[in-house]
Amino acid sequence: MHVTTADKRATFRKMHESGCFILPNPVDVGGAKALQHLGFKAIASSSAGFAWTIGKADNHVSVEDVCQHLAALSSAVDIPVNADFEGGFAVEPDRVADNVERCVRTGVAGLSIEDSTGDKDKPLYDRALAVERIKASRKAIGDSGTLLVGRCEAYLWGVTDLKLVIDRLTAYADAGADCLYAPGLKSREDIAAVVKAVHPKPFNLLIGASGLSLQEAEDLGVRRISVGGSLARAAWGGFMRAAKEMAEKGTFTELAGGYPGGELNKIFS
Repeated sequence: MHVTTADKRATFRKMHESGCFILPNPVDVGGAKALQHLGFKAIASSSAGFAWTIGKADNHVSVEDVCQHLAALSSAVDIPVNADFEGGFAVEPDRVADNVERCVRTGVAGLSIEDSTGDKDKPLYDRALAVERIKASRKAIGDSGTLLVGRCEAYLWGVTDLKLVIDRLTAYADAGADCLYAPGLKSREDIAAVVKAVHPKPFNLLIGASGLSLQEAEDLGVRRISVGGSLARAAWGGFMRAAKEMAEKGTFTELAGGYPGGELNKIFS
């Protein structure tokens, strides 16, 4: 049975109503299909993971590249795709809105908008501008059913001010964000505090820093868990170890750890 974009968006929204689920981040169509094969009910793109596949650094890809990537992911699987849409590829709210409209047309079930500037001396947009960017994104999404995720990037940029994070996330929720996300949180106490502050809106946890299990995160009230670029780094880890061994030693032992080609062919057949 054909699964429509509307079906995926409705399913994705339903998934955010209770429990906790893992939202793994593939970097390409093959990875997306493999994750669906393994039983995951939704996936998310990775800005870093995708950038590395086309030989670019994170945050150095174009909106055209990203939208093509998102369209490919969304059409390849029958499960919802959440877009890591970075900062909307613009500063001004009206330009962010234009790009969000483009993103929605790719068929994604959700998309996130960050509040980081990329400038280490002033890592976050002014609060008022950041809120306007979320409002503009909400308006651009319209009645498409696409889920909007508001992200506060403070902890990733060394601004470890929990009150600031909570203030921004609650403001993003008021501005129309359906789900909130603050990557970089580590302690159970901080995670629980943010979950409580944004309730009843769902909270997305980037799992890396906290080291929590799915059950432990659910016990804290987390609704969904993503892994960011971790799957990509794991894949690159195997690739680089094998390549370095060949280049530096002329031996091939690392290749023995590869996933069986026959199993991959079964997945993609």
